[in-house]
Amino acid sequence: MFKINENYMRLQGSYLFSTIAKKVSAYSEANPDANIIRLGIGDVTQPIAPSIIKAMHSAVDEMADAETFHGYAPDLGYDFLRSAIAAEYKSRGCDISANDIFVSDGAKCDSGNIQEIFSADSRIAVCDPVYPVYVDSNVMAGRSGEWDPEKGCYKNIIYMPCTEENAFAPEFPKEDPDVIYLCYPNNPTGAAITKPALQEWVDYANRIGAVILYDAAYEAYITEENVPHSIYECEDAKTCAIEIRSFSKNAGFTGVRLGFTVVPAELKSDGVALRDLWARRHGTKYNGAPYIIQKAGAAVFSPEGQAEIKAQVGYYMNNAKYIYNGLKEAGYTVYGGVNAPYIWLKTPDQMTSWDFFDYLLEELNIVGTPGSGFGAAGEGFFRLTAFGTFEKTKEAIDRITKH
Repeated sequence: MFKINENYMRLQGSYLFSTIAKKVSAYSEANPDANIIRLGIGDVTQPIAPSIIKAMHSAVDEMADAETFHGYAPDLGYDFLRSAIAAEYKSRGCDISANDIFVSDGAKCDSGNIQEIFSADSRIAVCDPVYPVYVDSNVMAGRSGEWDPEKGCYKNIIYMPCTEENAFAPEFPKEDPDVIYLCYPNNPTGAAITKPALQEWVDYANRIGAVILYDAAYEAYITEENVPHSIYECEDAKTCAIEIRSFSKNAGFTGVRLGFTVVPAELKSDGVALRDLWARRHGTKYNGAPYIIQKAGAAVFSPEGQAEIKAQVGYYMNNAKYIYNGLKEAGYTVYGGVNAPYIWLKTPDQMTSWDFFDYLLEELNIVGTPGSGFGAAGEGFFRLTAFGTFEKTKEAIDRITKH
């Protein structure tokens, strides 16, 4: 008789955002007239920028002509897109080769799949709270150990608490990990990291022989000068870091899917280049992002595309400012919203994260994300996103502050 992967039985409940969707759906069915405002999942609402849509339309026309038709994409992605990405890195002082760039259908997939190139007994370290994909994918791979219900964590995972006391900045763990997950600007707390602080993590990883998996999906939202957009702005990062980036939040590609991962040729373990392992995995399990979407991705890096997405990012950050200021003036303790499109707020009256979720949904018809869904250290906190329309964002915050 066939057997299942027993590691899946260690997963705690359903995926966080699936649980939220089910709760909201049930409430909507019971209250069909409710005007629900969704500030929970990090999905964008503004349309894709005109110059990017123009490039997409042009690519569609190419697919209708035998002379310009494209079938399977190259394993690593088309040269025109990888070269454009490499040029963007160069503009920030990062010497990244196009050969080290792997185009994919999104940062979430890469964040979940990258763990496959590491040994099954690798010790992983994650921030707490943390984007659930990092933990769940390692649970599926068998690295987590058993769940500890009292502590709300897995026994073999190294957790790095990010709390009010340490300004939501993780400290070096007491035991040396093999793989370290860092996400900056951070999801869910909205915290950022300075270049000197990130350099310390690079130096630490090189010293102990660990690799950093650096999720930079929200780098376009950085507003402060001393906050790096890439880990490769740090010295010697190419010998210890893999960077994952996305087109979803900076260019509105959540519905068309595109991302990329950088694995420098200099990053090796016992003489084996991780780049070669990821290339082998990519070629075996992935057939490449569509030509049409990659052409749209290349347009993101054009002067017109850069101007347009800067305006869209500014639109969302204006939402973040309204959320932050509105909640703060109403007496809430709030964080984030300066270098990230997320607001991280302390739940009022010592409510649990899920109690506050239920309160917002049932009393105010607003959907957010309970902090405890991101880890034990997220209990007592709540995440709101700035990706709604300004009108809906304003209405939601006005409901909260006037209730």
